[in-house]
Amino acid sequence: MSHGARVIRTGVSSAGPAAPPASTAASSSAGSDAELMDGAYFRSCAGILKVAQMISLVVGFISVNNSPWTDYSVYSYFQIVTMCDLVMILFFYVIHIFRIYRKLTCVSWPLAEFLHYLIGTILLLIASIVAASKSYNLTGLVAGATFGFLATILCVLSIWSSYKVSCITQSTNASV
Repeated sequence: MSHGARVIRTGVSSAGPAAPPASTAASSSAGSDAELMDGAYFRSCAGILKVAQMISLVVGFISVNNSPWTDYSVYSYFQIVTMCDLVMILFFYVIHIFRIYRKLTCVSWPLAEFLHYLIGTILLLIASIVAASKSYNLTGLVAGATFGFLATILCVLSIWSSYKVSCITQSTNASV
């Protein structure tokens, strides 16, 4: 069986080492592949939204953790949900900052992030409602539940923005 001729490319030609590629305006921008980090994501709406979610989850966790508890199971559930959401949001933030999604193409990152936000938002909403109902006017517990609701609203905004991007991408790809 003949598989045909194969071309093997190397970095060195018979005339000597290959010259580095010419720098273009696209490669010097903040979104180029040569950079380790995506500096534009820090300033993007999605990046700022993720940072705001992480801050509100940490503040809610600390508020509940430093308050006297009246119902152990309610607030331990709230703490577990806030920390799991925080870890997953941080995970997706790192995925976007270091452009790991370009290297791991076997995962549908928009779908994974959408499902994470959908499930996490529902659990966070339940935890915040239960924490608010069992707070008994203790200021730390009320503050924790309030920041839980704030994080829930920010997660809903992330779901809406990712769904909007997915629908726009899908509709433009369908017409091609």
